[in-house]
Amino acid sequence: MKKENIKIFVGGFIIGIVGILLLYFGNPGNMGICIACFWRDIAGALGLHRAGVVQYIRPEIIGIIFGAFLSSILFKDFKGRGGSNPLIRFVLGIFMSIGALVFLGCPLRMIFRIAAGDLNAVVGLLGFVFGILIGILFLKKGYSLGKSVKESKIVGLIMPALAVMLLIFLLVKPAFIFFSKEGPGSMHAPIIISLVGGLVVGIILQRTRICTGGAFRDLFLIKDMHYLWGVIGIFVAAIIGNLILNALGEGHAHIGFENQPVAHTMGLWNFLGMTIVGLIAVMLGGCPIRQTVLSAEGDGDAAVTVFGIIIGAAIAHNFGLASSAEGATPNGKIATIIILCITLIIAFVITKHSGEE
Repeated sequence: MKKENIKIFVGGFIIGIVGILLLYFGNPGNMGICIACFWRDIAGALGLHRAGVVQYIRPEIIGIIFGAFLSSILFKDFKGRGGSNPLIRFVLGIFMSIGALVFLGCPLRMIFRIAAGDLNAVVGLLGFVFGILIGILFLKKGYSLGKSVKESKIVGLIMPALAVMLLIFLLVKPAFIFFSKEGPGSMHAPIIISLVGGLVVGIILQRTRICTGGAFRDLFLIKDMHYLWGVIGIFVAAIIGNLILNALGEGHAHIGFENQPVAHTMGLWNFLGMTIVGLIAVMLGGCPIRQTVLSAEGDGDAAVTVFGIIIGAAIAHNFGLASSAEGATPNGKIATIIILCITLIIAFVITKHSGEE
């Protein structure tokens, strides 16, 4: 391994450790870190959806934003930028969120689920890679959302300001903020542990640029494993952590399809849900966690995508699109097919337009 690959592996390994510690201290099963799920819970806490079992202001998100923001300031990476087809990014953010919630997790949670023996997540990984391969075909044909341009630093301060607001709501607990009393939303590590864990993860992600979508994209597109080493680091740490928790009698990792926490066994919809996420990750230039980190370091386009992810989570629960332990819903199945078709049309049209310029 090259020195830079060792560094990114270590960074990923630390993220994996943080995820296992958050799981140990109270986060839902196989959900040490799940960006799509955490934004979903925040959307519920803000009243954007009323699914009572998934409403909580996740401190990990706040910590990730703070960590990435402070790191970008310290290393002079922070700069206001945007203007690269923001409306399309917003719509694709909505679609990516819905796809993730049909699967029940973002690509990062998918890695944690596989490390715990959840074979449903292996099916999700196959779909994720399939979506990335489709996205690469469009990239090779010239797909591009265009370059961002310099904007006011105020644009870059929007997400850190949102994080401050969320922290205030979390600590003050005003009456208009909702908190789950049962279900995954009621399961969480202590606030300070979640904040610190998120802060560490945010700093590492800002410095290493680890992205699950980018890792597999670069592997297949340019035969570069650099970012994949970070994902491997997360995976290895999660396996070791799960084995330790099992040995202590505190874990629930086991190999199989059945009885996996916050998961379902409908293979086709696990596959297609993550196909959407993989395809859109390529189209946007990053998975949900990468978009969150970019939004914290001044990228207004990424911030628009994150707002799309939040709204997508609200739509998923308000319209019965999100899956549950029982499986994908009828509405979720229909939405998955429609979203996949629309996303392919968007990719085709933008590719054609980019080729004509």
